[in-house]
Amino acid sequence: MSSEPVIQVQQLTKRFGALTAVDGLDLEVRRGEIFGLVGPDGAGKTTALRLLSGLMDPDHGQLRICGYDLSRNPDQVRDRIGYMAQRFGLYSDLTVQENLDFYADLFGVSRSYRKELVPRLLQMTRMAPFTGRQAGRLSGGMRQKLALMCTLLHKPELLLLDEPTCGVDPVSRRDFWEILYGLVREGLTVLLTTAYLDEAERCDCVGLMHQGRMIQCETPARLKQRAEEVCYRLRCPDQRAAKPVLESLEGVASVEPFGGALHLFLSAGRSPGYVAEALDRQGLGPCEIAPIQPSLEDVFILMIRKENRKAA
Repeated sequence: MSSEPVIQVQQLTKRFGALTAVDGLDLEVRRGEIFGLVGPDGAGKTTALRLLSGLMDPDHGQLRICGYDLSRNPDQVRDRIGYMAQRFGLYSDLTVQENLDFYADLFGVSRSYRKELVPRLLQMTRMAPFTGRQAGRLSGGMRQKLALMCTLLHKPELLLLDEPTCGVDPVSRRDFWEILYGLVREGLTVLLTTAYLDEAERCDCVGLMHQGRMIQCETPARLKQRAEEVCYRLRCPDQRAAKPVLESLEGVASVEPFGGALHLFLSAGRSPGYVAEALDRQGLGPCEIAPIQPSLEDVFILMIRKENRKAA
Protein backbone atom coordinates (compact mmCIF):
# COMPACT_ATOMS: atom_id res chain seq x y z
CA MET A 1 0.00 0.00 0.00
CA SER A 2 1.34 3.42 -0.98
CA SER A 3 1.81 6.17 1.59
CA GLU A 4 0.48 8.69 -0.94
CA PRO A 5 -2.80 10.24 0.22
CA VAL A 6 -5.70 10.09 -2.26
CA ILE A 7 -8.15 11.88 0.05
CA GLN A 8 -7.12 14.74 2.36
CA VAL A 9 -9.92 16.47 4.25
CA GLN A 10 -9.55 19.17 6.89
CA GLN A 11 -12.38 20.57 9.01
CA LEU A 12 -15.05 19.62 6.49
CA THR A 13 -18.42 21.07 7.56
CA LYS A 14 -21.88 21.02 6.03
CA ARG A 15 -25.02 22.53 7.57
CA PHE A 16 -28.67 22.28 6.58
CA GLY A 17 -30.34 25.10 8.50
CA ALA A 18 -29.91 24.36 12.20
CA LEU A 19 -28.65 20.83 11.50
CA THR A 20 -24.90 20.27 11.18
CA ALA A 21 -24.72 17.09 9.08
CA VAL A 22 -20.90 17.00 8.90
CA ASP A 23 -19.06 18.71 11.74
CA GLY A 24 -15.34 19.50 11.31
CA LEU A 25 -14.43 16.21 9.63
CA ASP A 26 -10.72 15.41 9.28
CA LEU A 27 -9.90 12.44 7.06
CA GLU A 28 -6.97 10.96 5.15
CA VAL A 29 -7.17 7.91 2.90
CA ARG A 30 -4.05 6.37 1.35
CA ARG A 31 -3.71 4.94 -2.15
CA GLY A 32 -4.64 1.27 -2.38
CA GLU A 33 -6.62 1.40 0.87
CA ILE A 34 -10.19 0.31 1.62
CA PHE A 35 -11.55 2.84 4.10
CA GLY A 36 -14.91 2.21 5.76
CA LEU A 37 -17.18 4.88 7.24
CA VAL A 38 -19.65 3.44 9.75
CA GLY A 39 -22.19 5.05 12.02
CA PRO A 40 -25.88 5.07 12.92
CA ASP A 41 -28.52 6.59 10.66
CA GLY A 42 -28.08 10.37 10.54
CA ALA A 43 -24.37 10.22 11.41
CA GLY A 44 -23.42 12.16 8.27
CA LYS A 45 -21.88 9.35 6.21
CA THR A 46 -23.84 9.92 3.00
CA THR A 47 -23.42 13.70 3.22
CA ALA A 48 -19.66 13.22 3.62
CA LEU A 49 -19.55 11.08 0.46
CA ARG A 50 -21.54 13.63 -1.51
CA LEU A 51 -19.13 16.35 -0.42
CA LEU A 52 -16.14 14.23 -1.44
CA SER A 53 -17.67 13.51 -4.84
CA GLY A 54 -18.34 17.20 -5.54
CA LEU A 55 -22.11 16.71 -5.70
CA MET A 56 -22.48 19.10 -2.77
CA ASP A 57 -20.49 22.16 -1.72
CA PRO A 58 -19.20 22.37 1.87
CA ASP A 59 -19.82 25.35 4.12
CA HIS A 60 -16.28 25.13 5.45
CA GLY A 61 -13.16 23.03 5.08
CA GLN A 62 -10.56 21.91 2.55
CA LEU A 63 -10.77 18.86 0.26
CA ARG A 64 -7.93 17.47 -1.83
CA ILE A 65 -8.86 14.48 -3.97
CA CYS A 66 -6.23 12.64 -6.06
CA GLY A 67 -3.88 15.59 -5.54
CA TYR A 68 -6.38 18.28 -6.67
CA ASP A 69 -8.19 20.92 -4.67
CA LEU A 70 -11.85 20.03 -5.26
CA SER A 71 -13.07 23.64 -5.06
CA ARG A 72 -10.54 24.84 -7.68
CA ASN A 73 -10.31 21.81 -9.96
CA PRO A 74 -13.71 20.07 -9.88
CA ASP A 75 -13.45 18.65 -13.42
CA GLN A 76 -10.05 17.04 -12.79
CA VAL A 77 -11.41 15.45 -9.62
CA ARG A 78 -14.61 14.15 -11.22
CA ASP A 79 -12.59 12.50 -13.99
CA ARG A 80 -10.69 10.52 -11.35
CA ILE A 81 -13.50 9.33 -9.09
CA GLY A 82 -16.35 6.89 -9.41
CA TYR A 83 -19.37 7.51 -7.19
CA MET A 84 -22.01 4.84 -6.58
CA ALA A 85 -24.99 6.13 -4.63
CA GLN A 86 -27.34 3.96 -2.58
CA ARG A 87 -29.78 4.07 -5.48
CA PHE A 88 -27.62 4.08 -8.58
CA GLY A 89 -29.41 5.33 -11.70
CA LEU A 90 -29.76 2.10 -13.66
CA TYR A 91 -32.42 2.02 -16.35
CA SER A 92 -34.65 -0.95 -15.56
CA ASP A 93 -36.09 -1.24 -19.09
CA LEU A 94 -32.60 -1.43 -20.64
CA THR A 95 -30.57 -4.62 -20.73
CA VAL A 96 -27.25 -5.04 -18.92
CA GLN A 97 -25.37 -4.39 -22.18
CA GLU A 98 -27.52 -1.36 -23.01
CA ASN A 99 -26.90 0.15 -19.57
CA LEU A 100 -23.15 -0.35 -20.02
CA ASP A 101 -23.27 1.24 -23.48
CA PHE A 102 -25.30 4.19 -22.19
CA TYR A 103 -22.89 4.96 -19.35
CA ALA A 104 -19.87 4.46 -21.60
CA ASP A 105 -21.34 7.08 -23.95
CA LEU A 106 -22.08 9.34 -20.97
CA PHE A 107 -18.46 9.12 -19.75
CA GLY A 108 -17.09 9.57 -23.28
CA VAL A 109 -15.39 6.15 -23.30
CA SER A 110 -14.03 5.37 -26.77
CA ARG A 111 -15.41 2.38 -28.69
CA SER A 112 -11.99 0.75 -28.87
CA TYR A 113 -11.39 1.07 -25.14
CA ARG A 114 -14.83 -0.24 -24.13
CA LYS A 115 -14.31 -3.30 -26.38
CA GLU A 116 -11.33 -4.12 -24.20
CA LEU A 117 -12.79 -3.07 -20.82
CA VAL A 118 -16.41 -4.28 -20.86
CA PRO A 119 -15.60 -7.99 -21.42
CA ARG A 120 -13.11 -7.80 -18.54
CA LEU A 121 -15.71 -6.21 -16.24
CA LEU A 122 -18.29 -8.84 -17.23
CA GLN A 123 -15.81 -11.62 -16.50
CA MET A 124 -14.79 -10.07 -13.16
CA THR A 125 -18.42 -9.80 -12.00
CA ARG A 126 -19.54 -13.07 -13.64
CA MET A 127 -22.28 -11.11 -15.41
CA ALA A 128 -21.40 -12.19 -18.98
CA PRO A 129 -24.33 -14.65 -19.25
CA PHE A 130 -26.81 -11.88 -18.39
CA THR A 131 -25.93 -9.12 -20.87
CA GLY A 132 -29.30 -9.51 -22.61
CA ARG A 133 -31.39 -9.38 -19.42
CA GLN A 134 -33.24 -6.20 -18.46
CA ALA A 135 -31.82 -4.48 -15.37
CA GLY A 136 -35.27 -4.50 -13.77
CA ARG A 137 -35.26 -8.32 -13.84
CA LEU A 138 -31.90 -8.70 -12.08
CA SER A 139 -31.53 -9.76 -8.45
CA GLY A 140 -30.38 -7.17 -5.90
CA GLY A 141 -26.81 -8.46 -5.95
CA MET A 142 -26.66 -8.49 -9.75
CA ARG A 143 -28.00 -4.93 -9.91
CA GLN A 144 -25.20 -3.82 -7.59
CA LYS A 145 -22.63 -5.55 -9.78
CA LEU A 146 -24.05 -3.79 -12.84
CA ALA A 147 -23.98 -0.44 -11.02
CA LEU A 148 -20.35 -1.08 -10.06
CA MET A 149 -19.43 -1.88 -13.66
CA CYS A 150 -21.05 1.34 -14.86
CA THR A 151 -19.11 3.28 -12.19
CA LEU A 152 -15.81 1.72 -13.34
CA LEU A 153 -16.20 2.39 -17.06
CA HIS A 154 -14.07 5.56 -17.06
CA LYS A 155 -11.37 3.80 -14.98
CA PRO A 156 -11.41 6.00 -11.84
CA GLU A 157 -8.54 6.17 -9.34
CA LEU A 158 -10.91 6.48 -6.38
CA LEU A 159 -14.18 4.65 -5.82
CA LEU A 160 -16.80 6.16 -3.48
CA LEU A 161 -19.53 3.65 -2.51
CA ASP A 162 -22.56 4.51 -0.38
CA GLU A 163 -23.75 1.32 1.39
CA PRO A 164 -23.12 -0.76 -1.75
CA THR A 165 -24.37 -4.06 -0.26
CA CYS A 166 -27.43 -2.77 1.60
CA GLY A 167 -30.28 -5.26 1.15
CA VAL A 168 -28.07 -7.72 -0.75
CA ASP A 169 -27.98 -11.41 0.20
CA PRO A 170 -24.88 -12.78 2.04
CA VAL A 171 -23.49 -14.67 -0.98
CA SER A 172 -23.74 -11.59 -3.21
CA ARG A 173 -22.14 -9.49 -0.46
CA ARG A 174 -19.20 -11.89 -0.37
CA ASP A 175 -18.87 -11.79 -4.17
CA PHE A 176 -19.00 -7.99 -4.13
CA TRP A 177 -16.16 -7.84 -1.62
CA GLU A 178 -14.05 -10.25 -3.66
CA ILE A 179 -14.48 -7.88 -6.60
CA LEU A 180 -13.40 -4.91 -4.43
CA TYR A 181 -10.28 -6.76 -3.26
CA GLY A 182 -9.39 -7.49 -6.89
CA LEU A 183 -9.81 -3.82 -7.83
CA VAL A 184 -7.62 -2.69 -4.92
CA ARG A 185 -4.90 -5.13 -5.97
CA GLU A 186 -4.93 -3.33 -9.33
CA GLY A 187 -4.32 0.01 -7.59
CA LEU A 188 -7.82 1.38 -6.97
CA THR A 189 -8.60 3.18 -3.70
CA VAL A 190 -12.01 2.62 -2.11
CA LEU A 191 -13.97 4.65 0.44
CA LEU A 192 -17.31 3.16 1.38
CA THR A 193 -20.06 3.56 3.92
CA THR A 194 -21.61 0.44 5.38
CA ALA A 195 -24.29 -0.54 7.86
CA TYR A 196 -22.62 -3.93 8.40
CA LEU A 197 -19.94 -4.14 11.08
CA ASP A 198 -18.64 -7.43 9.67
CA GLU A 199 -17.87 -5.50 6.45
CA ALA A 200 -16.08 -2.82 8.44
CA GLU A 201 -13.80 -5.61 9.75
CA ARG A 202 -12.69 -6.19 6.15
CA CYS A 203 -11.51 -2.59 5.70
CA ASP A 204 -7.90 -1.46 6.13
CA CYS A 205 -9.09 1.47 8.22
CA VAL A 206 -12.44 2.35 9.82
CA GLY A 207 -13.88 5.71 10.78
CA LEU A 208 -16.72 5.76 13.32
CA MET A 209 -19.05 8.71 12.73
CA HIS A 210 -21.63 10.01 15.19
CA GLN A 211 -23.72 13.18 14.84
CA GLY A 212 -21.55 14.46 12.02
CA ARG A 213 -18.23 13.97 13.83
CA MET A 214 -15.50 11.36 13.51
CA ILE A 215 -15.20 9.89 17.00
CA GLN A 216 -12.61 7.22 16.20
CA CYS A 217 -10.44 6.38 13.18
CA GLU A 218 -8.15 3.34 13.24
CA THR A 219 -7.54 -0.13 11.86
CA PRO A 220 -10.23 -2.62 12.98
CA ALA A 221 -7.70 -4.46 15.18
CA ARG A 222 -6.58 -1.29 16.96
CA LEU A 223 -10.14 -0.05 17.38
CA LYS A 224 -11.00 -3.22 19.30
CA GLN A 225 -8.11 -2.50 21.67
CA ARG A 226 -9.18 1.11 22.30
CA ALA A 227 -11.83 0.34 24.92
CA GLU A 228 -10.73 1.22 28.46
CA GLU A 229 -13.36 -1.15 29.86
CA VAL A 230 -13.22 -4.98 29.86
CA CYS A 231 -15.74 -6.90 27.76
CA TYR A 232 -17.61 -9.90 29.25
CA ARG A 233 -20.08 -12.48 28.00
CA LEU A 234 -22.90 -13.06 30.49
CA ARG A 235 -25.54 -15.78 30.52
CA CYS A 236 -28.38 -15.95 33.03
CA PRO A 237 -31.92 -17.43 33.18
CA ASP A 238 -33.74 -14.19 32.20
CA GLN A 239 -31.52 -11.95 30.10
CA ARG A 240 -34.33 -9.56 29.20
CA ALA A 241 -34.98 -8.79 32.88
CA ALA A 242 -31.25 -8.67 33.64
CA LYS A 243 -30.43 -6.02 31.02
CA PRO A 244 -32.04 -2.97 32.75
CA VAL A 245 -30.62 -4.09 36.12
CA LEU A 246 -27.12 -4.24 34.64
CA GLU A 247 -27.53 -0.89 32.89
CA SER A 248 -28.31 0.74 36.23
CA LEU A 249 -25.09 -0.50 37.88
CA GLU A 250 -22.22 1.89 38.40
CA GLY A 251 -19.22 0.86 36.31
CA VAL A 252 -21.27 -0.82 33.56
CA ALA A 253 -20.61 1.13 30.38
CA SER A 254 -22.69 -0.88 27.91
CA VAL A 255 -24.98 -3.95 27.86
CA GLU A 256 -26.26 -5.46 24.62
CA PRO A 257 -27.82 -8.82 23.64
CA PHE A 258 -25.59 -10.96 21.45
CA GLY A 259 -27.03 -14.30 20.35
CA GLY A 260 -27.89 -16.30 23.45
CA ALA A 261 -25.93 -14.05 25.81
CA LEU A 262 -25.35 -10.46 26.89
CA HIS A 263 -22.13 -8.60 26.14
CA LEU A 264 -21.25 -5.98 28.72
CA PHE A 265 -18.34 -3.65 29.34
CA LEU A 266 -17.16 -3.15 32.92
CA SER A 267 -14.82 -0.44 34.11
CA ALA A 268 -11.45 -1.69 35.31
CA GLY A 269 -12.37 -1.20 38.97
CA ARG A 270 -15.34 -3.58 38.84
CA SER A 271 -15.21 -7.38 39.02
CA PRO A 272 -17.51 -10.04 37.55
CA GLY A 273 -18.47 -10.94 41.13
CA TYR A 274 -19.92 -7.46 41.55
CA VAL A 275 -22.26 -8.12 38.61
CA ALA A 276 -23.22 -11.61 39.80
CA GLU A 277 -24.10 -10.32 43.28
CA ALA A 278 -26.29 -7.56 41.84
CA LEU A 279 -28.26 -10.07 39.76
CA ASP A 280 -28.59 -12.46 42.74
CA ARG A 281 -30.08 -9.67 44.85
CA GLN A 282 -32.78 -9.20 42.19
CA GLY A 283 -33.47 -12.95 41.97
CA LEU A 284 -31.97 -13.12 38.48
CA GLY A 285 -29.11 -15.53 39.21
CA PRO A 286 -27.22 -17.70 38.85
CA CYS A 287 -25.19 -16.27 35.99
CA GLU A 288 -22.11 -17.27 34.02
CA ILE A 289 -19.74 -14.40 33.22
CA ALA A 290 -16.39 -14.60 31.44
CA PRO A 291 -14.06 -12.08 29.77
CA ILE A 292 -14.01 -12.10 25.95
CA GLN A 293 -12.31 -10.30 23.09
CA PRO A 294 -14.85 -7.67 21.96
CA SER A 295 -16.02 -7.54 18.36
CA LEU A 296 -15.95 -4.32 16.36
CA GLU A 297 -19.72 -4.15 16.87
CA ASP A 298 -19.26 -4.35 20.65
CA VAL A 299 -16.72 -1.52 20.62
CA PHE A 300 -18.77 0.59 18.23
CA ILE A 301 -21.88 0.39 20.43
CA LEU A 302 -19.79 1.16 23.52
CA MET A 303 -18.34 4.29 21.91
CA ILE A 304 -21.78 5.52 20.79
CA ARG A 305 -23.16 4.97 24.31
CA LYS A 306 -20.27 6.95 25.82
CA GLU A 307 -20.71 9.78 23.31
CA ASN A 308 -24.41 9.99 24.09
CA ARG A 309 -23.68 10.17 27.82
CA LYS A 310 -21.20 12.99 27.20
CA ALA A 311 -23.80 14.89 25.20
CA ALA A 312 -26.39 14.38 27.94
